[in-house]
Parts: sequence; C-alpha cells; structure tokens
Amino acid sequence: MIEAARKTFAGPVTFLKSAPTLAFLPGQEVPEVAFAGRSNVGKSSLLNALTGRNALARTSNTPGRTQELNFFDVGEPLRFRLVDMPGYGFAKAPKDMVRKWRYLVNDYLRGRQALKRGLVLIDARHGIKEVDREILDMLDGAAVSYRIVLTKTDKIKATELIEVRERTEAEARKRPAAHPDIIATSSEKGMGIPELRAAVLEAIG
Repeated sequence: MIEAARKTFAGPVTFLKSAPTLAFLPGQEVPEVAFAGRSNVGKSSLLNALTGRNALARTSNTPGRTQELNFFDVGEPLRFRLVDMPGYGFAKAPKDMVRKWRYLVNDYLRGRQALKRGLVLIDARHGIKEVDREILDMLDGAAVSYRIVLTKTDKIKATELIEVRERTEAEARKRPAAHPDIIATSSEKGMGIPELRAAVLEAIG
C-alpha cells in the first residue's frame, strides 16, 4: 500500500476549485478525503508534503479563501479528490465568519456522499483542544469516519510524543466515528508522510 500510495501521489495533483457555498461544490463522481484542522496546525505544509509539491496548497492561503472548501484532483484519469476544509479556531475571527464556517462545514459533512474519510490535524505540541472537539463532534454527528493526524511532531521530544499520542488515542477510542490508530507526522522531516498517503488510499477503497 505504501508503494502504491507513493506512485499515486507522484502522479498529477491539481487544484480544481474553491467552494464558498455548497452551490459551488464539484460533482461527486469520485471519492473525497477531507482535511480539517486549526488555522495554524500546518495543514498547507502537510498537504504539500503529502503530494510532494511545494506550493499546491498555497492557493488556500490567499486572503479570502480561508473560509472556502478547496478541492484538489488526484490522478490522470481522475481517481479521487482531496478537500482542504477551512481552518478553524481563529482567536480574533468575527462571529459571523465563525458561523459561516460552521454552516459550510456542517452542511458539507452531512450531505456529501462522496466523502469517504476525514483527516483531523492536531498539533502534537498541544494535543486535542476544546476547539478541536467541536469538529470531532461534528464528524461523529454526521457519521463520517475520520482519523486523527498529529502534526509538527519534530517540534517535541520523543517522550512527549509518546504521551500525546497515548492521550489522543484514548480520546479517539471513545468517539464513535474515529479510527483508533493515530498517524504522527512532520512535514519538515517527512515523518509519517508515507503512512498518511497509504491511509488516504485505504480510505477511498
């Protein structure tokens, strides 16, 4: 699976479109895997590391795009799509922006037949925070199977990583839609990236 996943992501990966509302969503002809995480969790870096591109996810960093669902096509012919969900947890975000985010994400999660798996990114330095539990609750409520991915693991000691991993796995086991296995990654060092690619391939079946 690791080698098949490496080959898949070495092939074409292209930005398709941004969807500010459900009306702009692409068709559901292929399976989708969605990435969720706090706005500073390193989602763009991880997407770039996953696909082996330096600037694939930069599209979602431009002002105004942060509150949209960004779709990326993988494969030629098209095999599946990656969905970069808007980051959450901005300390200074206006209430209407937070509300818009919640409606968009909740509606997408609840109504999207093509969505096969969510990948929830958690900063290894902090573990699961209250703001993360909101998205986990949404995924559980929508019955969308998801997997927790620890990011920035190179920024903490090995003993701390073991501890945060155990805590995260314990929480995942209590949640109905969560995959019990956690993937620990580092975009900078490449740690866990082959496993993450394989997890995406496994999710689409």
